[in-house]
Amino acid sequence: MKNRLSFLLVMVVLGLLLLAACGGSSQEAASGASSRPEPPAAYAGISNPKANDSAAVTAGEALYRANCASCHGDTGKGDGPAAVALDPSPQPLATTVISESDAYLYWRIAEGGAMAPFSSAMPAWKAILSEDQIWQIVAFLRTLGG
Repeated sequence: MKNRLSFLLVMVVLGLLLLAACGGSSQEAASGASSRPEPPAAYAGISNPKANDSAAVTAGEALYRANCASCHGDTGKGDGPAAVALDPSPQPLATTVISESDAYLYWRIAEGGAMAPFSSAMPAWKAILSEDQIWQIVAFLRTLGG
């Protein structure tokens, strides 16, 4: 009986550790912006020169649909068709854009998710998209929030 109880206790502890390890980015999403790192100095304090520009929003939507929607979903809920194969799952941008600065959004798009603490499959777009294109995507993302 004592061996069985010890075995059960070990299994419960291992199960809890496994659940904690599998959390991926869900803790980040659940805890909000305060747990997210600040953009590095190269990105700190920048703001979108394309904000409130309807042409930029339209261009950003086309770029988003072509490059981002397969993972983040058409409405930015992290439910694109490719999302099911990703761990951690893509962030729900529709809620992220409400609480994050332009600097944060630009940084995350430009640098992608390979670095800690994100460790995701999101590519770094700065070698693929121009600075203007990234800002256009940020302008479009702002329309998803709310």
